[in-house]
Amino acid sequence: MKKTTFIILAALLFQFGFSQQTKLIDSLKLELKNRSENDSVKVAILTLLHEKLMFSQPEEAKQYALQELEISKKINYIKGLGVGNMHLGNYHSNRGENDSALYYYNIGKQYFKAINSTRGIIFINHSISDIKRLNGEMDEAIALTKETLQSIKDNEADGDLKTKFIGAQHNSLANIYIEKGSYKLALEEALAALKCFEDINHESRKADVLKQIGDIESALGNHSSSIDYFQQAIDIYKKLDDKIYAAYAHNSLGISFQNLNNYDEAKRQFDLAIENSRAVENKMSLSNSMHNLAELELMNKNYTKAKTLLNEAKTITETENLQLGLANAYNGLSKIDYELNDLSSALSYNDKAISITKSMGALPYLADFYKLQSDILLKSKKADPAIYYLKESQKIKDSLFNIKKSQQIEELKTIYETDKNKAKIALQNEEIKTLNAQAQNDKLTKTIYSIGMFSFLAISGLLYFGFKQRMKKNKIERQKQEEIYKQEIEFKKKELASQTLHLVQKNTFIQELKENLEKIKQSPELFKVEFRRLVMLLRKESAEDKDWEVFKSYFSEVHNNFDVKIKEMASDISEKDIRLASFLRMKLSTKEIASMLNVLPDSVTKSKYRLKKKLELDKDVDLTEFLNTL
Repeated sequence: MKKTTFIILAALLFQFGFSQQTKLIDSLKLELKNRSENDSVKVAILTLLHEKLMFSQPEEAKQYALQELEISKKINYIKGLGVGNMHLGNYHSNRGENDSALYYYNIGKQYFKAINSTRGIIFINHSISDIKRLNGEMDEAIALTKETLQSIKDNEADGDLKTKFIGAQHNSLANIYIEKGSYKLALEEALAALKCFEDINHESRKADVLKQIGDIESALGNHSSSIDYFQQAIDIYKKLDDKIYAAYAHNSLGISFQNLNNYDEAKRQFDLAIENSRAVENKMSLSNSMHNLAELELMNKNYTKAKTLLNEAKTITETENLQLGLANAYNGLSKIDYELNDLSSALSYNDKAISITKSMGALPYLADFYKLQSDILLKSKKADPAIYYLKESQKIKDSLFNIKKSQQIEELKTIYETDKNKAKIALQNEEIKTLNAQAQNDKLTKTIYSIGMFSFLAISGLLYFGFKQRMKKNKIERQKQEEIYKQEIEFKKKELASQTLHLVQKNTFIQELKENLEKIKQSPELFKVEFRRLVMLLRKESAEDKDWEVFKSYFSEVHNNFDVKIKEMASDISEKDIRLASFLRMKLSTKEIASMLNVLPDSVTKSKYRLKKKLELDKDVDLTEFLNTL
């Protein structure tokens, strides 16, 4: 049976090598129609059809997945049941229906485990990891991917397939780190993946990673470097006639040229992205490319062209239920109407964009949409709501800034741990060399012993002297390192005090600013004069804010991982609880804490009571004294 399957599929794929994608699909459909017997060969044909159509014709591809399951159940084909459920998971995952996707993935995983299909489990874990990543569960996604990577490395089997799977996991880790904003770690994983695919000469995966590295370089602001990687990927995609991924690469390349203000080349790349997307009917890529080209036309004040592109993108995203793409289309149409002074229409479109992004929790987009809403309202001479949306936009940006800072700290910690492990391995290698040297010395000593005791004693004395010198040198190095650590701790203490003072000053500033705004609101004439100055002050204060995450990192280093100790004591400890505990550990008064948190002192008192309750402390235990013992 397996031999027959291989021969038929090999013949079909051989034909594909000399024809277009459409001809392959037609050949598979013809073979499926002519094959009356329900067997594993038919399941394999359905599998190929699903995989070829899952992006361009998702509903048709879903029907092939259902047929895979139906036939596999009849003939008790366990692998087919695993693949069929995995394909249904893919269908729901592509539509953003993550709960349904996880349901089918977990069923498929059980079938693959039943037949010990390592390859199937790897594919399922990869898909589940992607969903975790999209849900913002980054740590879980990283843990699952690393677990899969380690299981592949531990497998005794070797060869190109193993190298391919290892490369795929490095590629997945790079994607997750990109989502986290940890671009240095992402670049390390992407380069590891590239080496794997170059070792086995896997052209298509190599192109995917080159495109990924281009995206990382672009995110780091290295746009010229990113262009080289995108172009290498496109050259491979052209050679393989892979229009699906060529479209994505052209789109990314267009963005890099746009960032370098080369608008003519950017437009050419967006046009190529649209052309390739249409050729393979990839609606998601098509709508994204149209939106990017429309933004470029809008920058060049070609409003009619921009509006035509955005309306077509809107139709596609509505039909395919691509919510984020639809929000972008509405936002783009709002920008055009804003420039044309059709403020009522601009407000209507942007309201729709805000509604979609709020439901999705897409904060970076929401911040930009709120800012546009503020601009529209201000142009409509509606100052109060304009201020509200400006503040909301700034709140989100501040939050994202804090997250980014936290991610950068975490990335530095990870890099530090990696470097420390490398140093440890290097030290172990040096110890091995030392032991080998000692073994050789022992052998030499035995030889010399036969010549005479005097020579032995002389050599032993030299060895002992060398050992004592090495011990003395190590002691000096340790003392130097300890002195460096002491200096670092003193520096962190100073930084912590500075951060505390800054937080107090910042919140005092905000309180005073609120009072001034209330006064200004009573006098319209004064409002017109002062409004721009107040906005500038707000932006300046926000830009200078070192934020809570930086304070927490210094505090944790000075006070021996204080936040970790708190979390270990109670599972329901929140970030707000840790913040309050940290301020109490700094011996700040209730009034000072209230000022920093911008709340009433009574609220701080209630929060202290709730924290004490979570820590399960007796009534007679003083919370501040207890925290000072940690």
